[in-house]
Amino acid sequence: MGLSIAAGVAFFDSAPEGARGPPLVLVHGAGGTHRHWPASLRNLPGRRVLSVDLPGHGQAPPPGETTIEGYAQALLAMLDALGIERAVLAGHSMGGAIALTTAFDAPGRLAGLFLVGTGARLRVAPAILEASADPARFDEVARGLTSFAFGPGASEPLRAEHARSLAALPRGILHGDFAACDRFDAMARIDSVRAPAFVVVGREDQLTPPKYSVFLRAHLPGDGMLEVPGAGHMVALEAPDEVTAAAASFLDRIREP
Repeated sequence: MGLSIAAGVAFFDSAPEGARGPPLVLVHGAGGTHRHWPASLRNLPGRRVLSVDLPGHGQAPPPGETTIEGYAQALLAMLDALGIERAVLAGHSMGGAIALTTAFDAPGRLAGLFLVGTGARLRVAPAILEASADPARFDEVARGLTSFAFGPGASEPLRAEHARSLAALPRGILHGDFAACDRFDAMARIDSVRAPAFVVVGREDQLTPPKYSVFLRAHLPGDGMLEVPGAGHMVALEAPDEVTAAAASFLDRIREP
């Protein structure tokens, strides 16, 4: 599973022989990389999985985007370059906003939505937006984000790896992501989604609280919601077995036309 780049998006393509069903595309959140998804999900047996680094993140070249629509267009361009007509989009936080925007703008390209720690609106506190725009305050913002990203039981190595991944970001990318999230508001369009969805949230998520996921579950097609006790915003890394099992079960239930 080597690194490839298409339309400014870096991705790792796990495509086992005989893979069934539509591909699963893993889209990380603000300031993230493909490694914000657990290895068990990035290498899901029997499924083709593309784990992406959005423009400006991880192995993808800058610049990043400052709108959710820009990231969604880059993701669709990547799928076009690979000849993928339909996929299941899994989105964490900002990645969930990107997945929902794709569902609004290109509904025929989606076979399903797997939404983790996200919401129909992702407002960012003005103080955080202001601080993230100042390169001199980057370390302060990164420390604050890491402190709020996990549930109380998360290990110190997990927290430290998150902090390291933020520190590796090119300056300006995190602020662009926060600005994109702050502009995102799908409240008026959420009922137009037709793709089946599964929703995941950590019960201790302080950044996108469970009430956000309850709202999504009430307004999106499909059924099923996983709320993980003790986990925070990085629920996929905090509870990899539970999240991977939920994704596998969801994929098994998708029936393509």
